[in-house]
Amino acid sequence: MTLELGFVTQTTMHYTSAFPAATAMEVEYVELLLDGHHERQTLDPEGVAAAADDHDIDTIVHLPFAFDIASPYEHVREGAIRELSATLETADEFDARKAVVHATSNAWGPAWDSEPVADGVVDALDELQVVAEEFGIELCVENIPGEWFGLADFPRLFEATDVSMTFDTGHAYVEGYDAADQAEFIADHRDRISHVHVNDVRTQRDDHVPIGSGVLDFGTICADLEDATLSVEVFTPSYEYVGTSVNNLRRQVGALEEP
Repeated sequence: MTLELGFVTQTTMHYTSAFPAATAMEVEYVELLLDGHHERQTLDPEGVAAAADDHDIDTIVHLPFAFDIASPYEHVREGAIRELSATLETADEFDARKAVVHATSNAWGPAWDSEPVADGVVDALDELQVVAEEFGIELCVENIPGEWFGLADFPRLFEATDVSMTFDTGHAYVEGYDAADQAEFIADHRDRISHVHVNDVRTQRDDHVPIGSGVLDFGTICADLEDATLSVEVFTPSYEYVGTSVNNLRRQVGALEEP
């Protein structure tokens, strides 16, 4: 079993500080959120590549939020896929290994039936998978709580496409999966779960609190993971808090190597 450890940058974190922080935490990679000041048209791919190389740290990317890949409206849907495809091209310029994308839609619930929207999610992700493969990037689809495509829908996605999964622990808890339920899901689908967003929760909301400050048992959740990358995703501007979560996760998950 090979588990690698990293963290997701938050909106206040810049890549120029993230890679030195990753070195200090002795993690294997940084997951860059390509939104806000890291949006593809303002990001310096050569600068990212140089920083990653200088610190001997790998790079994963989180594609930007709020793009409606399964919109019932043709031009909205096509525009979202074009923009995410362009972001994948940018990620390829600094050799990103994986790209996280959300399985969701902003379709208005009262007006649209769930089945065609869910079909749209699957079709869009299949299209983005083709683009990601062209750039040698592994597309990892994240479970997002909501009305259109929940965690229970992922077996359908696995059957219809070749995408990998980003399993988000906090999002799963919001949907009613406790640590034992999450461990069972991972055991059933570990061949498709390549990436994990690790965050703790105190309530059935999307808290993203530091590891060890909530109710989740990550030793249980991660027990059956095989080859995967684990990104600590904590809503904080503080690298110190991220580092505390990294160390707490190492203590809980025996397969993670101590630095």
